[in-house]
Amino acid sequence: MFVDWLMAVGISLLILRHVNANLPLLIWFVVGVAAVTLFGFTPGQYFLRLRVLRVDAAVPVGFVRALARQVLLIFVVPALFTDADGRGMHDRATGTAVVNAR
Repeated sequence: MFVDWLMAVGISLLILRHVNANLPLLIWFVVGVAAVTLFGFTPGQYFLRLRVLRVDAAVPVGFVRALARQVLLIFVVPALFTDADGRGMHDRATGTAVVNAR
């Protein structure tokens, strides 16, 4: 999440030449939804060799789950609380899991 946030801040600096409080959040949100929908990982997750998978089927995450996951991540807190499997509340709510892609 931190790597993706730094990327969003960098892109917003390229666009506006100064940090606006809302633009990095918008960029982080859009890139997160689009990347997980299309590829199954965000740029930060790719760099760290992580992947988002559905736990109920061997199919792509899809737009609706990626959108719901990103909406929950805006609040940050769901990612801080994990279950015995290490899945955050946002992953449990959307039926996804972050796994090593190695």
